[in-house]
Amino acid sequence: MSKVFILGGTGFLGYYTTKELLNRGYDVKTMALPPMPAEGLFPSNVEIQFGDINQLSDEEIIELLSDCTGFMYAAGADERIIPAKPALKFFYEANVLPTQRLARLARQAGVKKFVVFGSYFSEFAERFDGKYDLKKQGYPNTRLLQEQVAFAEGEGSMDVMSLRLPYIFGTMPGRMPLWKMFTDQIKGRPVFPSLKGGTAMVTVEQVAEAAVGAMENGAHRKTYAISALNMKFEEFYKMMVEALGQTETTQIPVLEFEQVRENYEQVDRHAEEQGLEHGIHYALTGQLQAEDLYVDPSDTMDELGIKEYDVVESIRETLAKCVAE
Repeated sequence: MSKVFILGGTGFLGYYTTKELLNRGYDVKTMALPPMPAEGLFPSNVEIQFGDINQLSDEEIIELLSDCTGFMYAAGADERIIPAKPALKFFYEANVLPTQRLARLARQAGVKKFVVFGSYFSEFAERFDGKYDLKKQGYPNTRLLQEQVAFAEGEGSMDVMSLRLPYIFGTMPGRMPLWKMFTDQIKGRPVFPSLKGGTAMVTVEQVAEAAVGAMENGAHRKTYAISALNMKFEEFYKMMVEALGQTETTQIPVLEFEQVRENYEQVDRHAEEQGLEHGIHYALTGQLQAEDLYVDPSDTMDELGIKEYDVVESIRETLAKCVAE
């Protein structure tokens, strides 16, 4: 029986990936930052160590991974963080350098399969190359670099695959869904404008299936932009309004980006005044939200063994938890 190491196993994605691995008969070892989000999160056969893996020596990490054949990199900083300027430096240090080191040490420890949990902004940085200069933005720039350094470290002896993850829905014990920050923004507002674009979406169970599928069947250096449903932002915002019980009091007008450009640019100027910088400049985020950031589910579902789920129902359950507390 193979053993798989998950970095961040008590987090949202790591938790479901652990469950999927156990269901498929794998042994699981994980290291995560304390505390445990809920009692009884995992069965007793899951090996859990709490701490910051980046504080371990190379020798300690190699020893930690010496009995593992797979590695799931379900950790890192995402674009919601607004770091001190320059953002590229922050995301490079948070996502690229640790990934490169751990991929190198995993290979030295004998790990054969390494899966990076990345972002669909990497996908659209490539698709929109020359249109929005996304590759020059701190967050997508370093997400692309994270993939490349991991691929290079595995070359010759360890297969490395990257998942490019879109909007993800689901709940878990002891953690509030990240979508609460968005329902909080809409709560009590009479108007919440939407731009005309849309986004790809998946359930967290599908992320877990994709991760294990990539480990079992993925090709070295391949990136997998996964999706199960494409939805307009307007429809998603209406679902948040419904969850909040504000369908009679909150309007969701659909606007062109030029109608709100100044508001978005003001957010960037405010960050600049504070010495901060968004990983994707806020005005550019607005331009992207006027696009359909869609991914064809058929590109990956069969290849990675991703099952069909009711994504809309998962969204409803997620939002219900966000507004219940």
